[in-house]
Amino acid sequence: MMRKIKAWGLLLMTVTWLVSCQKDSYLFTSFHEPANEGLRYLYSEDGYHWQSISGIYLKPELGTQKIMRDPSIIRDKQGTYHLVWTIGWKGNEGIGYAHSKDLIHWEDQKIIPVMQHESSTVNVWAPELFYDDVENRFIIIWASTIPYRFAKGKEAEDNNHRMYYTTTKDFNTFTETKLFSDPGFSIIDAVIVKKAEQDYVLVLKDNTRPNRDLRVAFASNPLGPFEQISAPFSAYLTEGPSVVKIKDQWLIYFDSYGSKRYEAVATKDFKTFTTINDQIAVPVGHKHGTIVKASKKVIKNLRRHESKKK
Repeated sequence: MMRKIKAWGLLLMTVTWLVSCQKDSYLFTSFHEPANEGLRYLYSEDGYHWQSISGIYLKPELGTQKIMRDPSIIRDKQGTYHLVWTIGWKGNEGIGYAHSKDLIHWEDQKIIPVMQHESSTVNVWAPELFYDDVENRFIIIWASTIPYRFAKGKEAEDNNHRMYYTTTKDFNTFTETKLFSDPGFSIIDAVIVKKAEQDYVLVLKDNTRPNRDLRVAFASNPLGPFEQISAPFSAYLTEGPSVVKIKDQWLIYFDSYGSKRYEAVATKDFKTFTTINDQIAVPVGHKHGTIVKASKKVIKNLRRHESKKK
């Protein structure tokens, strides 16, 4: 009898160990100011406590300014990671793009000229990737300013943003650029979240003066229209939301550049938000990207590569 108990105990420990090994970790794309070094990573086992993976994993080579801001990443069904980023503060140069199989070796670095048809475009900021599993396509959204095109608040005409989008299935051919969101005010740093079937949330920055805070809006389709814009859930001078689901809660991380720290809220319904700053740990210097699930094997490989570079 004792042998059977020991055997069952050993089996239980083995199963527990296997489950823990298979549990996903999380990867947070990052950059440091002044954004001229390139792609960095953070990783987390629980989605709350983050650690830096040292080193630069893709140096920006595109455009005249050669910077990398707002790196957004997504993994396709074949296991390839796709990355887009901001390549310049101003100038109609488009979006940076590259792809990788292992997050270490990146290929096909190129500019996607998403606003070349609008010669007066001031900027192309903070591109964000979203996979539309209903239509089997990738949606790219970003903020651009076209002066004197839209109603504005107190901000200058060269800072009056709206969100635009294009779609692709292979990152080689893209649909015609179209307006994604015009909520009646300057909007940047928007992120699409699929909450459930025909239930989508847009986490966005109201960039008008004097607001400059984060809000949410709702739609039944990832391309909107997103409506019922909420009151702000963040303080003044916040931006760069990144969203991840942990168990039954959604965590929204954001850059509180007014208080010079990283902050986060938790929500189950995107209507009630709870501040969780005392529950998170984010390395100093981290600037906003996106959060994706990553296997322990992927993280281990990155850390092994990190140790070789030291």
